[in-house]
Amino acid sequence: MEPTSGLTRRGFLTGVGAGAAALTLTPAEALAKVVTARAGGLATSPDRFGRVFSLAPFADFNAPSLRSALMEMGRPGGLADARDPLQEGPIRLITNPELSPNNLDNATHTAGTTFFGQFIDHDMTFDRDSPLGVPTAPEQSPNLRTPGFDLDTVYARGPASDPQFYDPADTAKLRVESGGRFEDVPRRANRTAIIPDPRNDENLMISGMHAAFLRFHNRVVDHLRAAGQQGNVFEAARQQVRWHYQWLVLREFLPQIIGQSVVDDILRNGRRFYRPVAGQQFIPVEFQGAAYRFGHSMVRPSYRANLAGNPDGTPFFGFIFDPAGQGQADPVDLRGGARAARRFIGWQTFFDFGDGEVRPNKRIDTKLSTPLFNLPLAAIPSADPPTSLAQRNLLRHITWSLPSGQNIARAIGVQSLEAQHFPELQSIGHGLPSSTPLWYYVLKEAEVLAGGLRLAGVGARIVGEVFVGLLQLDPSSFLSTNPSWRPTLPRRSGPAGDFRMVDLLTFARVDPASRGQ
Repeated sequence: MEPTSGLTRRGFLTGVGAGAAALTLTPAEALAKVVTARAGGLATSPDRFGRVFSLAPFADFNAPSLRSALMEMGRPGGLADARDPLQEGPIRLITNPELSPNNLDNATHTAGTTFFGQFIDHDMTFDRDSPLGVPTAPEQSPNLRTPGFDLDTVYARGPASDPQFYDPADTAKLRVESGGRFEDVPRRANRTAIIPDPRNDENLMISGMHAAFLRFHNRVVDHLRAAGQQGNVFEAARQQVRWHYQWLVLREFLPQIIGQSVVDDILRNGRRFYRPVAGQQFIPVEFQGAAYRFGHSMVRPSYRANLAGNPDGTPFFGFIFDPAGQGQADPVDLRGGARAARRFIGWQTFFDFGDGEVRPNKRIDTKLSTPLFNLPLAAIPSADPPTSLAQRNLLRHITWSLPSGQNIARAIGVQSLEAQHFPELQSIGHGLPSSTPLWYYVLKEAEVLAGGLRLAGVGARIVGEVFVGLLQLDPSSFLSTNPSWRPTLPRRSGPAGDFRMVDLLTFARVDPASRGQ
């Protein structure tokens, strides 16, 4: 990052003096804070995390073996590992899904859903300071992102405050570079991305999506100028981009993840649990630390990045992460932080352009793809172990003193999964089958109640209310400012007044037809 890159529009104010040691609590202090929290949400300000439910933690943090139990749950080769046969190679794991019987495809989601979800996550939450597996007060922990869908990961604080992200020849536009054949995020000589949030270069798909949004903004600038836009064209373009993005979040992504009926219920009947006062919206730890981490289960072990990226014109296939890629200038895997002519995204694999090339996500269930149990340290913001993503997610429950999934289910009045649904946890101990860590519970809930196709019950309610709430409580969002607004930009196809991810990619000219492949 640039020294003044503006990880958030608030700059570095929230990070000053917010060392992790000052925020940690004893287990008893953490429990006291949880059980005295106000129902409906507790946070000191929008630039801190908070919590929604005034419920006790899922387990006794004083138990010396609890951490070991969580590490056992999330270990490589353990109960959460899909045990994909990586020796078969990245191509066969796509073309022969029967090779991974524990890691089923979800035909209702395209592969791009995962990475748009990751892009959204990075837009609203960035926890850089809380220590993993150490009880911490969320309401004193900085969120280095603004809690809303404002694309501060793309725009930072704007061209005046963060000029390094903007085109010096035309500061209404964002800075885009070439990766050799097609667009890439700007990079330094060492290949480090020059973008407001370094996490948007964790893998090739998320950096490709970031670059697509850079081009989308720049095309909107051109579109507005051609239409005779007067005044500040940057601000006008940014609003257009934000509102079309928010439309995608609410009208395309969220229904895929929680079901249209849940979205409709929240919009029509209101939020029941996530109810901060206007201007004090925040990211709850039940969302950040558990429920929204469902997306990790959707990640495939390998992807076809493009159809003709290799020098011989063949597709570029790779594992999402592969230890063999460490230190390579052009890694064999799909990690970020690299530039080569073949390292671009052919979006027809990830979103449905009607050409038969799209590929599905994995189901939302209690199995994660095997490469996620050996992350490169560069993909971890703190660069500290453990490198198993499942272990990191489970230790986060201690960090935030999270309640069990069962307790939240009972609190919100939905069906609760009880011990008989978690036989695999019996040997782990600590009463986890009947008081299950929230992240694992949400995955099991999706698996049992929705066939792994979407979230259900607790997970759907938390994710849905936070998404809708952030839009409703943001005075600049389309849902707050003009709920009847409809998208205005040209579509690839279909009736006017709607907008989908394939429309955004086509307008940005990163679609297959624009690239000729």
